[in-house]
Amino acid sequence: MGQSQQTQSQEDELELNSIQDLYRTFIIECPSGSLYQHEFKRMFGVPGGTPEAEYMDSIFRAFDMNNDNKMDFLEYVAAINLVLRGRLEDKLRWSFKVFDSDDNGQLDKGELRKIVKIIYKIKKGSVSSDTGVNLTAEEVCQRIFQEVDVNSDGHISLDEFINGAKKSEWVQDFLRLDVNPTGWIRRYLCDRKLMSGSTS
Repeated sequence: MGQSQQTQSQEDELELNSIQDLYRTFIIECPSGSLYQHEFKRMFGVPGGTPEAEYMDSIFRAFDMNNDNKMDFLEYVAAINLVLRGRLEDKLRWSFKVFDSDDNGQLDKGELRKIVKIIYKIKKGSVSSDTGVNLTAEEVCQRIFQEVDVNSDGHISLDEFINGAKKSEWVQDFLRLDVNPTGWIRRYLCDRKLMSGSTS
C-alpha cells in the first residue's frame, strides 16, 4: 500500500514537472500568452502547403474551445493531454469535432470527404480494405458512411460516429495516429526536453 502511494506521488510529481516544462516552453514560444494558428503549425514543424498543414488547421480549430482563433495555455495543455492520454471515446469526440467544420453536430458527405482526402494524402494513399485491396479516398468515405451512418440519412451524428467507430476496427485504424498529432507532439516535447537539457 505504501509503495503504491509512493508511486502515485511520483507520478503526480512527474505530471507537475511536465506541466511546468510545458508552461516554460509555451511562454518562450508565445510570449503574448496566446498561441495562434501559424505558430501552432510552426511549433510542430509542419510546413505550409502540405496535407499535414491543412489537417493542422482543422486540429487547431477543434482545440480552440472558445472559438477566439487562438489557444491559451489551458487549451494547449488540454489538447496535449487528450492526444497523449485520452480515452478512445474522448479521442473520437475530438475527431468528430475536427471533421465537423460547420460545427452543427452532424457530418455530411462533403465534410467527411474533405478530411478523408487530407488524411488519405498524409497516409500517401495506402488505405486498404479488410482483404488488402487499396481503396480510393472516395471509397474510404463511402465505407465510413456504410459503417457508421446507422439510419442511412446521409448524415452522421456524434453518437453514430462514436458507436460506429468503436465497433469498427477498420475505422479506428483509419483514424489512428495520422488523425491526431501524437507523433508530432511526442517529437516536439522530446526535442524541447533535449534542448532544455543541453542548456542546463
